[in-house]
Formats: sequence, C-alpha cells, structure tokens
Amino acid sequence: MATFPQRPRQSGVVVPEQPRWPGRLAARLVWVLVHGLSATLRYRLDDQAGITVLPDARSEPMIFCIWHNRLALCLRLYQKYFLNRQPNRRLAAMVSASRDGGLLARILELFDVQPVRGSSSRRGPQALRELVTWSEKGYDLAITPDGPRGPRYVVQDGVIALAQLTGRPIVPASINLSWKLQAGSWDRFQIPLPFARCLLAIGEPLRVPADLTDDGREAARLSLQSRMMNLTRDD
Repeated sequence: MATFPQRPRQSGVVVPEQPRWPGRLAARLVWVLVHGLSATLRYRLDDQAGITVLPDARSEPMIFCIWHNRLALCLRLYQKYFLNRQPNRRLAAMVSASRDGGLLARILELFDVQPVRGSSSRRGPQALRELVTWSEKGYDLAITPDGPRGPRYVVQDGVIALAQLTGRPIVPASINLSWKLQAGSWDRFQIPLPFARCLLAIGEPLRVPADLTDDGREAARLSLQSRMMNLTRDD
C-alpha cells in the first residue's frame, strides 16, 4: 500500500550549539582560505542534465546531494556555476546541531547560505520542517546524504523523505579532485591542493513521488546512491 510522508510533528525544541568568538574567527579564516585556494584551481563542468544553463524562468528549486567528504569546495562551485548564471537562486543547507556544526553554519552564512541545524540523531524533525519551509520560499536545498556519521557513500532515508515532502527533484553531484589530501575521518574528507584539477559532475535529477510504498522508497534510495556513485571518482 502506498503511504504519504507526514510532516514531522512539533516536539520539544532543541537549540543548536552556537560558535563562540574563536569559532567565528576560525570560520572567517576558512572563508578566506577557500577563496584563495579556489582561485588556483582548474575547473571543468560535466552537467549531464543542462541544469546550470537553464534560464531563471525555467529553473525550479532543487535538492542538491553531495557526499560528506566533498564539502570543501561545494559553496564556491554553487556560486560559480549557479549564482553567477542564475542570480535569483538562494540556498539553504543542512548542518549538524553540534558545536562543530556551529562552525560550519557560520561558514555557510559567510557564503550567504541559510544554515539549517540538525541531523538524524539530533534535532532531525525540526530541521526537516525548516528545510520544507525554506523550499516553500523558493530556496534550493543542500544535503549530504551519507552524513554526518556515515557509512561513507551510503544514502540515508532522509533525503528521500525530504523530496517527497517538498516535491523538489534531487540533483546528484560530485566534486572530483586530481590532487588532494584525505583526512583520517570516517568519510576520508578531501582537502584540495593548490592548482589541482576540479571536476564538478552533475547527474540527472531524480523525482520522488509522494505516494511511495516502502519498497518504492528503498528503490529510490538505491537509485540515488547508484547515480551518485557513477559521478564519484576517488583516484
């Protein structure tokens, strides 16, 4: 039997942790470093669906999905390939409600991105409601489908539920670097090195009907995961 996703019910409000002044200073330094580093990179775009060349009149808000270990350049690339070509676009992105998430939220604000604080383990229902609200206001949404704790390269259910609730297409994307450092974290977070080649690969959007069965949602999850892996290069 088909089931429709329900908006998360209001429950006790969880206030996300906010960065103190050292965190705010660190966020500013990261912003400067990202801008400086990105100026040295050699970019290439593989837009399989032609999303970046759509005029504003034909473009609709989308849900952008990128793996957690490829976040380092995603805001600069959103500016370069979307905002510079479609200046009316706006973006809201989901980040953890933890203290580390507070640092990332401040970085998002410096890039004129609306942070939405939450994860599957903390403040998740509130964050999902907020994402739906920002989508209704015409914002693009950004989410790391394998974050914040993994497993790496495994799409979780949340993005499928978000697509059902908003009716927005999910756009899989990957940032592939020729030269990089990889952290020892669960996701092997990638840090670009100066003068690296940077490929932004964007796949065909995935639309998720609201009235899916459990089997249908699992099929959509696996389809998105397959599309993202087809865009991902780790060599």
